[in-house]
Amino acid sequence: MKAIRRFTVRPVLPEPLLPLADLARNLRWSWHAETRELFQSVDPEGWQAAGGDPVRLLGSVSAPRLEELAGDRRFLRRLAVVAADLDDYVHGGRWYQSHEDHAELPAGIAYFSPEFGITAALPQYSGGLGILAGDHLKAASDLGVPLIGVGLLYRHGYFRQSLSRDGWQQEHYPVLDPNELPVSLLRDDEGAPARVSLSLPGGRALHAHIWQARVGRVPLLLLDSDVEDNDSGAREVTDRLYGGGSDHRLLQEMLLGIGGVRAVRAYCRITGHPDPEVFHTNEGHAGFLGLERIRELEGEQGLGFEAAIEAVRAGTVFTTHTPVPAGIDRFERALVARHFGPGAELAALPVDRILELGAESYPGGDPGVFNMAVMGLRLAQRANGVSTLHGAVSRGMFAGLWPGFDPADVPITSVTNGVHAPTWVAPEVVRLGVRQIGAGRTEDALSVGGSQRWDAVADIADQEIWDLRRVLREQLVQEVRDRLRASWLQRGAAEAELGWVDSVLDPDVLTIGFARRVPSYKRLTLMLRDPERLRALLLDPDRPVQIVVAGKAHPADDGGKRLVQELVRFSDDPRVRHRIVFLPDYGMAMAQKLYPGCDVWLNNPLRPLEACGTSGMKAALNGCLNLSVLDGWWDEWFEPDFGWAIPTADGLGTDEDRRDDLEAGALYELIEDRVAPRFYDRAGRSGLPVRWIEMVRRTLVSLGPKVLAGRMVREYVERLYAPAARAHRTLDADAARDLAWWKGRVRAAWPRVTVEHVEALAAAPVGGTAELGATLTLRVRVALDALTPEDVEVQAVAGRVDPQDVIQGGRSFPLKPTAGPDLEGRWMYEGPLALDRTGPYGYTVRILPAHPMLATPAELGLVAAPVETDAAADAGGGVLLR
Repeated sequence: MKAIRRFTVRPVLPEPLLPLADLARNLRWSWHAETRELFQSVDPEGWQAAGGDPVRLLGSVSAPRLEELAGDRRFLRRLAVVAADLDDYVHGGRWYQSHEDHAELPAGIAYFSPEFGITAALPQYSGGLGILAGDHLKAASDLGVPLIGVGLLYRHGYFRQSLSRDGWQQEHYPVLDPNELPVSLLRDDEGAPARVSLSLPGGRALHAHIWQARVGRVPLLLLDSDVEDNDSGAREVTDRLYGGGSDHRLLQEMLLGIGGVRAVRAYCRITGHPDPEVFHTNEGHAGFLGLERIRELEGEQGLGFEAAIEAVRAGTVFTTHTPVPAGIDRFERALVARHFGPGAELAALPVDRILELGAESYPGGDPGVFNMAVMGLRLAQRANGVSTLHGAVSRGMFAGLWPGFDPADVPITSVTNGVHAPTWVAPEVVRLGVRQIGAGRTEDALSVGGSQRWDAVADIADQEIWDLRRVLREQLVQEVRDRLRASWLQRGAAEAELGWVDSVLDPDVLTIGFARRVPSYKRLTLMLRDPERLRALLLDPDRPVQIVVAGKAHPADDGGKRLVQELVRFSDDPRVRHRIVFLPDYGMAMAQKLYPGCDVWLNNPLRPLEACGTSGMKAALNGCLNLSVLDGWWDEWFEPDFGWAIPTADGLGTDEDRRDDLEAGALYELIEDRVAPRFYDRAGRSGLPVRWIEMVRRTLVSLGPKVLAGRMVREYVERLYAPAARAHRTLDADAARDLAWWKGRVRAAWPRVTVEHVEALAAAPVGGTAELGATLTLRVRVALDALTPEDVEVQAVAGRVDPQDVIQGGRSFPLKPTAGPDLEGRWMYEGPLALDRTGPYGYTVRILPAHPMLATPAELGLVAAPVETDAAADAGGGVLLR
């Protein structure tokens, strides 16, 4: 019979075991080996059945066993040591507290993301964005950064994936009971659950409870709309991650952004945590947080809308993760308008101004949509992509917001992602590090970085590295067989027909891994472009290859599901099924076995559509070599010493079939001629693949310190959070009003700001050439309308030019006012221009707004430059240096 109501019965822990509850509720156990080992010793079989989840374990352990442990002095000593270690970790000073500029760093930072991948025991993630957000929180905790994470609690998570008999992806949505998760309700001083509320059209309301997860030192607030006071529609707002139609997604993002700010305020009020000085929006989904903060400033400080925007922008950081416009959330303007204004949420804010913030008001934009990333960029003074290449792609993709600027001048920087090594490095790798460099230095290297600590890997013997790689590969083989058998039973096979599973994969065969989400641009099936050539690789009698593949297609993406089915059908072929497998239900638990066990990590997206690609980083930290298209982080840090770059056919435009054929051919050739021969080269006296082992060693030494989330978070603190906190503190109410007034004045005058004349006064080029080291003196006449030289910066921009006279990699040189204004409001500027490069050379002049509170001169998206160029006198034209 089916129960009509479900609830959780928790065990009563004996008093000596009470610290177990605190340890279970702090997710540090997910990356702290000693804590996991302690819980495993409580009940080894129960630990396995609980999937390594301490909360589930404590919910199932028997009362007699608890009483036994309460009297076990050895266990209690271990418990005391682990509990004391957690207390020191949570309350002791760390990198942030000892930073030389600690007084200048923000007292609090709020980090918003639609998903967080902390542990498989808290399944609130779908892929790379969520895993990155989880690693960001963990690294912030390790470094002592006072972060508050904000997200949603999805009652069905993302989805669980299985396969039909014919290989079609099937989705399952298990119900998650928060009482069985490592979270607890945030309660007010009276003990009542804290909650936030949003107003909906038609007099409806959306209420949400606030669940709190402890991620080491960092609180993670998760909003849950499954509240009895909500109607049925409102209760389902947080049902599934990335589910539902536009109205459903809009409500999710309003709850995340607006409700998230209110949840942070409640949390800080209840706990005494410092209010955030910086708000970090991880992708555009949480962009509405800026509107809620504008509402706060209008109501609490009496700021007008424009001044409130400036105050909000000063303390906001926006990170974009998508390299394609299709990856951005866009809503119909009418839908957004219906949910804001009179009778709905944020009624005090003008709806037309809200809509302007998300308007695609640039050439090629759609006037009928509201773009969440565009709003995020307009409400953040600092923005970044997640790798150097992705930063460049983002500057091009969003250049329309800064008309007149070259993409290189668009104010979007980059902070390359990193991964949380204590989460992703296999215990066996950690133990080898401890033996080599010591426990403290190993922990420090994994959490904080430092090339000197990683250099110690160079002293590890070849035999130890090779033995470790073999152990990890053997563990993966067993994991694959277990998961493959379970998958086939789920697909309808009988146990009697699965004897072949015991011979799937070989712990001595070169193993390639490929696992990620399955949008078309990641090209799951590129390896199948020439099936016969792939079979030959897999079945080579002397140098065989085996491949482990995993990945989920979005439930609404039938194209992605067809790719999964194509791969599954190939791997079902009895001729090759012992050499290539597809594992359904890719998630964190699988990934933690997959990355260490592979010898090579394959990544073959359409360049440059991979924003970062952190799975290869996790593999590298375990000594796995990367075989990847030069995209994302691999484009930035690839060296032939520790991996391979798959050549790309970038110039083929829309001929995707030919491009795939060429790049698949290059992939096969690399494996046949370089990867497999190096793995199987045992020519030396040791019988070991010495050159392969050296590549593993170089991977760890060279990439180890770079790919860490600790390095990433330190960059965010020093390059983005600290400047945002300084701007936030400087821009008080009066300063915000002054800045808003100044921007309004500049925008009003700008149509009449022009560069009227440019001439060279000294060392002018003769016959179109000039000598290296010479200096041009430029004189420029500009019209500033009602503005003054204090409002602008006049620059010469110079550098090499291409055949179309476009300046490449230009440098700017400030020019100074020498006279003016004349009767028509014109000013004269002069300045030197050093000719410091040879080759075709050119310069131009531009005028930019200037104000101490601008993060960059491009912030307003305003620039004035010469309308036309006269090579003889006015704009200088191209100059050939010799």
